[in-house]
Amino acid sequence: MSVHLGIDLGTQSVRAMAVDGTGRVLGAASRPLTSRRDGPRHEQDPEEWWHALAGATREALDGVTGPVAGLAVDATSGTLLLTDGAGAPVTPALMYDDRRAASFADRVNEAGSAVWERLGYRRMQPNWALPKLLWLLESQPAGGFLAHQSDFVNRRLTGGPVATDLSNALKTGVDLIEERWPYEVLDELGVPAGMLPEVVRPGTRIGTVCAEAAHVTGIPEGTPVIAGTTDGCAAQLGAGALTPGSWNSVLGTTLVLKGVTRDLIHDPLGVVYSHRAPDGSWLPGGASSTGAGVLARDLPGRDLDALGEQAQARYDGRGGPPITYPLVSRGERFPFAAAGAEGFTLGEPADDVDRYAAILLGAAFVERLCFDYLDLLGAPVDGEIILTGGATRSAYWNRLRADVLGRPVTLRENAEPALGMAVLAAGARAGGMVRTRAVIEPSGADHREPYLRFVAELENRGWLPSQAAAHARERSAR
Repeated sequence: MSVHLGIDLGTQSVRAMAVDGTGRVLGAASRPLTSRRDGPRHEQDPEEWWHALAGATREALDGVTGPVAGLAVDATSGTLLLTDGAGAPVTPALMYDDRRAASFADRVNEAGSAVWERLGYRRMQPNWALPKLLWLLESQPAGGFLAHQSDFVNRRLTGGPVATDLSNALKTGVDLIEERWPYEVLDELGVPAGMLPEVVRPGTRIGTVCAEAAHVTGIPEGTPVIAGTTDGCAAQLGAGALTPGSWNSVLGTTLVLKGVTRDLIHDPLGVVYSHRAPDGSWLPGGASSTGAGVLARDLPGRDLDALGEQAQARYDGRGGPPITYPLVSRGERFPFAAAGAEGFTLGEPADDVDRYAAILLGAAFVERLCFDYLDLLGAPVDGEIILTGGATRSAYWNRLRADVLGRPVTLRENAEPALGMAVLAAGARAGGMVRTRAVIEPSGADHREPYLRFVAELENRGWLPSQAAAHARERSAR
């Protein structure tokens, strides 16, 4: 049976996973990465990516038999560097959250406002790749060639220039509708057309593994290299959210929703933006600042499994806990944008069980509000809802989220970004690679009254727009 290799270039590690056509993991390995952080600065050494990748792939493929039918690489969204003509780095890599280019954001948005509006996200954020590219060009007068994180390692794998994928190029300003660079905007910003790579859809074959890379990585020479995606889109592919109307809700430190639509979604608030799928459909999504990170802050050292069991016994069918809006720090990004938003609790928790249950309920309400807002924008939300992320370890939380959504939710056996890249590398042969662990049906518990109280509080504080609040009320009444 053929083997498909997925490679995930994360912030803290590189992970490689060899998977067969049934989704069975034949081998997996990771290697750590280091960062340099100082205030707004966040850099990594691109050469470390390559050495870590080589170590991870050699270990993941050790003992694996059968031909490697293809590989794909995902990377952190908005990470980039400049290289010379041979692909060697001439700058450090500016990571996705490096904020040194903030002063270039207004210039970028003034030049590209018409394009960004047409693409549905309206404005680029200061940490997106295009402002950082301008910063690099100003600090590196000799210039160079643009490379996203995945482009750099793909060039090492193939031994020559490679196209970049539309997903990783989104934050560098690529026109996802016309599937090309907006040269007129980039020319106005002083970005030479000659420094830009060709762009292709994720899933496109961009080369094969060369002899030198095969020797270093253990990947057979001639293995097809497939254009990958960002890490968030890779996780969505790994979760199996692949058809219009299906959504992957990732709840870990923060909450991220990513789905599939046939048409591009336009968001007047700019909190939802879309990637392009391999088949030409759209992958809208948004990232909230709420999530399970509040548990570590407010309940440090506590046995969360034990608190979950106690919360289940206390509240199952017997009313509800207080409600906490679980913001780790000031500011919200989705389902509304509010720089001044702060966490709050409605009601008075009596003890740590109450505090725990209140955080879980508030996160579930934010998730519900995200779906209500997506419905307001016209996005289909009637398909499968797949839960992934660290929060799925809590049986109590899984059931609570199903109850608040009023929908069955699906849990996967494996939804790692590296699996998503193996799925992408498999292409048309990927049908059976995503495995379901369980489907959680709602118990019938009614959370509408406390949910609407929570929505009203967000609206009264001036954070949630009235139109979004009204739609949440209308949808709850259906």
